[in-house]
Amino acid sequence: MTVKPIFVLNGPNLNRLGTREPHVYGTTTLAEIEAMCRQAAGDTPVRFHQTNAEYQLVDWVHEAIDGGAGILINPAGLSFRSIPLLDALKMFPGPIVEIHISNIHRREEIYHHSLVSRAATAVIAGLGPRGYVHGIRALIEMIDGGSP
Repeated sequence: MTVKPIFVLNGPNLNRLGTREPHVYGTTTLAEIEAMCRQAAGDTPVRFHQTNAEYQLVDWVHEAIDGGAGILINPAGLSFRSIPLLDALKMFPGPIVEIHISNIHRREEIYHHSLVSRAATAVIAGLGPRGYVHGIRALIEMIDGGSP
């Protein structure tokens, strides 16, 4: 069993889930996603965060570097432009799963090239909120000795 926490990090505008573009992101709220993550993690501790500020995501990655077992990250719009976030994630020694609620490859061209993917162990896109559950389970398997 994993003792160190899994960090679930959410970027800009994800606090608006449930009301933001429901035709793209659905009607599940971030609070509901947090509950799904905690249930999927079982006894594995979870640190669940959301911010609209790039620096705060970087700070939480630094905390994960110092004491986290894995990172599940939905960087939202920062996926496509944040070099500081990419640089921080490259320092993390454990598995990283990048998650996107929508299938970014079926969307406008601007969403097709995630910088964060360069640091991610795996990427989940297009499974809606349940992608978070799959990401948590995959991280636990990787942390406990399974390969990606």
